[in-house]
Amino acid sequence: MPAWLTVVGIGDGGLTCLAPEQRAAIDAARHVVGGARHLAMLDGVAATAQRHRWSSPFDASRATIEALAGQPTVVLASGDPSWFGPVAWLRRFLPADAMLVLPSPSSFSLAAARLGWALEDVACLSAHGRPVSTLAASFGAGRRLLILSADGTTPGEVASLLVREGFGASHMTVLEHLGGAREQARSATAEAFSLPPGAALNVIAVDCVGRPAHGAFGLADEAFAHDGKMTKRPMRTLALAALEPRPGACLWDIGSGCGSIAVEWARLGGRAIALEPRADRRALLAENVRRLAHGPVEIVDGLAPDALDGFAAPDSVFIGGGLSEPTFARAFDALPHQGNLVAHAVTLESEALLLAFHARYGGNLTRLAVSVAAPVGTLTGWRPQMPVTHWHLRKGAERA
Repeated sequence: MPAWLTVVGIGDGGLTCLAPEQRAAIDAARHVVGGARHLAMLDGVAATAQRHRWSSPFDASRATIEALAGQPTVVLASGDPSWFGPVAWLRRFLPADAMLVLPSPSSFSLAAARLGWALEDVACLSAHGRPVSTLAASFGAGRRLLILSADGTTPGEVASLLVREGFGASHMTVLEHLGGAREQARSATAEAFSLPPGAALNVIAVDCVGRPAHGAFGLADEAFAHDGKMTKRPMRTLALAALEPRPGACLWDIGSGCGSIAVEWARLGGRAIALEPRADRRALLAENVRRLAHGPVEIVDGLAPDALDGFAAPDSVFIGGGLSEPTFARAFDALPHQGNLVAHAVTLESEALLLAFHARYGGNLTRLAVSVAAPVGTLTGWRPQMPVTHWHLRKGAERA
């Protein structure tokens, strides 16, 4: 069956900027789906087409589109619909031959053209439908970023984030209504940013200048809000190396405490589910996520193993508190083949469990005792921290 749905990319300039093939698809459509702004561009045009606004929540529009199958239908989207547009979503439930995509220049392309930037040297990002804090992972001295805003307040949020992350000297340009009659650009440094919220339709260009306040990995203990009970830097670094973080991977952080493991995992591009039963430590965890995480961390109140029911499947599991036979069994069962489980023990009772697990399953067992230099009167001496037993087991490599 020939394609019945055409996704037309349309710019701020409206119908006058469309190519003949795009305009012909709109003229032939019996149904047009889009947002209020795009549908308003059709006033006086395509008078016979029935108009359908996107539903809220967005996924509810799937039923509307599926009901139009076989009828000439146009979906209107901004710029290039394959770049942070609806094409990826439509592909989840429509066969490839049902859809034709006719793009216009993307906001990224227009912004790069206005600034004289080479698009291949730019990181193209979006703050639409995701926390602004996730952008921090892309900050770096000398990097250039183009960011699709969620609305007119996003540039101010990005400026605050740049300052907090050590990039206050970065130059920002807010480009509004690109390709339209109301196009304008406004500039400021992040640390001096005082521009009032402007058009909801904008792209933020950032020329990064500065040095990050924290590294991506192995943050100092002082970076975290904590009550003294946390996975400290040496053991945290060892645990994360064994857990093997990677972009998009899911971590279960069981007995998360102040969340140092979950936060570092999220800084490296993953997403974490942090389980912590104590309200005071969940408050610390939330503060650390707000200040330090670059990716999503879901904070859950509860005790393992029962609270683990319903969690998204993990790629790795860290058990920092609440270690027990049922918790280990539930977590290890949830892991995929080659998934990593790391457990730490400080008390003799928890260490006895790890020794038993190691005898039964194998894996790598390490005991780390760290001393740090500290004042002793007017002199300096070694102050020992409590030793920690570290056990790492990869699923599929258990003892036969």
